[in-house]
Amino acid sequence: MARVNPLLLTWARTTAGLNAEVAARLLDLGGTKQTGEAMLEEYERGDKEPSRPLLLKMVKVYRRPLLVFYLNEPPQKAARGEDFRTLPTDRRVESEGALDALVRDVHVRQRLILSTLEEAEEAVVHSYVGSITSNMSLASVVAKVTHGIGFDRSNFRRQRTVEAAFAYLRDRIEETGIFVLLIGTLGSHHSAISPEVFRGFAIADKEAPFIVVNDQDAKSAWAFTALHELAHIWLGETGVSGGLPEKHIEKFCNDVASRILVDDAEIGAIEIDAEDFPACAQAVAGFAQTYRVSRPLVAYRLFQQHRITEATWQTLNRYFSETRQKERDVQPKRESSGPSYYVVKRHRMGGALMDLVKRTLAEGILTPTKAGRLLDVKPTNVATLLGGA
Repeated sequence: MARVNPLLLTWARTTAGLNAEVAARLLDLGGTKQTGEAMLEEYERGDKEPSRPLLLKMVKVYRRPLLVFYLNEPPQKAARGEDFRTLPTDRRVESEGALDALVRDVHVRQRLILSTLEEAEEAVVHSYVGSITSNMSLASVVAKVTHGIGFDRSNFRRQRTVEAAFAYLRDRIEETGIFVLLIGTLGSHHSAISPEVFRGFAIADKEAPFIVVNDQDAKSAWAFTALHELAHIWLGETGVSGGLPEKHIEKFCNDVASRILVDDAEIGAIEIDAEDFPACAQAVAGFAQTYRVSRPLVAYRLFQQHRITEATWQTLNRYFSETRQKERDVQPKRESSGPSYYVVKRHRMGGALMDLVKRTLAEGILTPTKAGRLLDVKPTNVATLLGGA
């Protein structure tokens, strides 16, 4: 009988972004006589063979197929795309496993969506994928993308909240055949991935293009990230976005996204005193709130126009990041209750995906198991989730 390769146990855990202590807790290992971490180390050294139930838990926690644990060596790592570029080395190593697990999961869902569209005979080639290049003028690209999704900046700004503004933008993007999901964890808040590591992800497939926005980021930043990833799709470039815009394509996508939301003349009209930091920060925050955009976006554009120095821009970014974290820390104290699990899940999955699953499940094209995989819920919970869609 084939035995589990202990080296693959260690590889699966580390590429899932988990240290031994966290993995042992998620696997429910440990007792009065031995810690979970020590027990896991025995399995990973090959001193003990994991039971079938434990192995199935590892499949779920590490997000790997069962077969992988019996291989002689780890499979080759799939490319995640253009980015993952500018983090310090220690932070990159720390975050790489979790990000790779998320990217793997997104690719699996996208392929399942593509096969569903093909079986339902709804797959069409979207001509906008790869229809621009980064050598084109910024103004022409902004106009092309804006027209392509039917985006109305005035309508966007008329929305009462940043959440409503993002919902409007998301609807416009999804109308073109792109699926837009909000994903920032590997299934629980313990596995949240920082927006410093990953803000968004785009799969520039011509038949089933895909955008993921990290919902751990500030809600005011979601629209910018969605448009940044949209620019990736228009370029035909699959990739992860996060960190600083050092690469040419990343800077180009940033410029496209920011100019769709705010034009140069509007930024130029902001009254600021670059020497008075508190007043400068207040002016940026006030403009961002009025125009339904993020504070870092406004600061970036001010820097581009040489209205503030690079040092001031970076200081503003740090200040807004710290302010956002403080706002997140106090939010649970303000809210005694919130939307139900299913309401949150529907919001994260998006209308396009919910509609596709509901329709193809009713037609017998999707099984409850595959529907659950697409929606990231148990098959038995699919009907309840779709019930409110």
